Amino acid sequence: MPRAILDGTVLAESPNTVVIEGNHYFPDESVNHEHLTGTATETVCYWKGTARYYSAVVSETVFRDIAWYYPDPSQEAASIKNYVAFGRPVQVEL
Repeated sequence: MPRAILDGTVLAESPNTVVIEGNHYFPDESVNHEHLTGTATETVCYWKGTARYYSAVVSETVFRDIAWYYPDPSQEAASIKNYVAFGRPVQVEL
């Protein structure tokens, strides 16, 4: 089962990830939100839409904008609506 791990802490775990462009997107209900805080950062993907970001706090270290999600993705990316993906240094174990 895919798990997103940062510094020994499991940030998400689910057998129902969606893989797009090499990133595992985890269903929101599988994400451990106690370690995440929303940020004001937004980016735009030409085909997925506008992404919002989370920072993570693990072992008293803040990892800024380490996770992202699409609250209102394009029709082509509807399968990842409210799914969360993680960037480096988060490791996704399968």
